[in-house]
Amino acid sequence: MRYESISPSLFIENRKRFSEKINPSTITVLVSNDVMPNNADDVMGFAQNNDLFYLSGIDQDETILVICPDAYKEENRTILFIKEVNEHTKLWDGDFLTKEEASAISGIKNIKWVHEFEKTLQLFAFEADAFYLGHNEHIKRVTAEMTTRQDRMIQWCKEKYPLHQYYRAAKITRELRPIKSTEEVALIEKASEISVKSFERLLKAVKPNIKEFELEAELIYEVIKNGASRHAFRPIIASGKNACALHYNTNDAVCKENDMILVDFGVCYANYNSDTTRCVPVNGVFSPRQREVYSSVLHCLKEGSKLLKPGIRHSDYEKQMAALIEQELIKLKLITPEDIANQNPDYPAYKKYFMHGTAHHLGLDVHDVGLYSRPLEKGMVLTCEPGIYIREEGIGCRLENDYLLTEDGNINLSEALPIEIADIEKLMQHK
Repeated sequence: MRYESISPSLFIENRKRFSEKINPSTITVLVSNDVMPNNADDVMGFAQNNDLFYLSGIDQDETILVICPDAYKEENRTILFIKEVNEHTKLWDGDFLTKEEASAISGIKNIKWVHEFEKTLQLFAFEADAFYLGHNEHIKRVTAEMTTRQDRMIQWCKEKYPLHQYYRAAKITRELRPIKSTEEVALIEKASEISVKSFERLLKAVKPNIKEFELEAELIYEVIKNGASRHAFRPIIASGKNACALHYNTNDAVCKENDMILVDFGVCYANYNSDTTRCVPVNGVFSPRQREVYSSVLHCLKEGSKLLKPGIRHSDYEKQMAALIEQELIKLKLITPEDIANQNPDYPAYKKYFMHGTAHHLGLDVHDVGLYSRPLEKGMVLTCEPGIYIREEGIGCRLENDYLLTEDGNINLSEALPIEIADIEKLMQHK
């Protein structure tokens, strides 16, 4: 593994908490993600199923986790199935995890080869009345034409055991995963530390006429060098008007002399993610108008992030954040009090320049699992990312930090990432 080993106590505790939530006389079966083919014999980068990782710590494909707390034999209460290591696999693909290594990572004693799964499950399935199965309910993109390993496991179980009941494992992990343990916070902090190095490297490279993708390359250098797996998501390096497209990420334009660049990026370390956004001037000095817009967004970030504390409801937080931005838009002379008085309630005046939410859960997923109807609680990690987008001026500005909620407030996990105008200009002038 690229990242430092994680104590198995994290995964042992996660399984304990999970097992306390499931119904009696049930079997939970979670499977790894597929390795997706690209072309010929090439494959896309592997990313583990996050519920499986949360409960086992195993970061390779062809893995199955079975949890059966009420199994008669103690050794059958947690079983991990991994792909077999043999001379052929070593020759072509290198080493996979051995049984001993998988046990050390997960804290699970009973490790079997994945080809033993069907026979093993059949031995004690009759003891249970129901199955908990995993499914990617959290995904927001349409997947009607995709079939995953989870889909195939659901189909297989229902064919093999049609008279059992079936429950959703995701309903439980959705409840558990938003509250981060000390170990999980430390991993997010590590991702944030690498983000700082990436951003400072990018600042040294910014200059007029550089391509956006050249700056993207500066980010990934520090990501790989420091043991992270990959970008947390495809980074947005959006100069000038490109910053007004919220999910722009082709990153192929030329950064012009007087433009500002929006850099929205994250680091995936040990499957835990950071998610931060900064804006920088191409020529090293913010123009008066860029400075005005940037200062307004920074004010909203500083004030809005204070709202992220236990007890507040997400909808109330977003309303208050929108009110902050609304006032800044008036200061920037983009909207007027009259516009607000005469606005369509279903499409407020501010939405012309600010059209997205500003807080999402962060963890194993960049947009991590969690119900937004649930009031915020201590231990949650959320982003705060206000923005103002002025398409007619070719200026888009968004600033984003990651916050750990504490007993009565929050801690900014992105504190070390430069954000003040003076600090950014100073760093860019001392390349």
